[in-house]
Amino acid sequence: QVQLVESGGGLVQAGGSLRLSCAASGRTFSSYAMGWFRQAPGKEREFVAAINWSGGTIYYADSVKGRFTISRDNAKNTVYLQMNSLKPEDTAVYYCAADLTLGLTVAAGNYDYWGQGTQVTVSS
Repeated sequence: QVQLVESGGGLVQAGGSLRLSCAASGRTFSSYAMGWFRQAPGKEREFVAAINWSGGTIYYADSVKGRFTISRDNAKNTVYLQMNSLKPEDTAVYYCAADLTLGLTVAAGNYDYWGQGTQVTVSS
């Protein structure tokens, strides 16, 4: 079992920044990959970024590449999503997820555990 708790969401103006955190517990954090997804009202959940167990392999969605940075601190059992140059279309509930397989994937269906989500709202 893995428990995930996101924090750091909020309301920000376009062009601003936020840093999301996701604290994990339950299994050895450094043994699995982590991902960030988001879901806007009326839309399907979409991939944002993913990082493997060591931080050596990272994937980003094209829509956030160059603006968002995913990182992890295995000593703190935490994964981060630094979001810069935010746009109104980034408004969504952001979820972190844990993938206990050995690979790194962008497919939501491959993730085993999910947090409760944190709201990010970007005003224009």
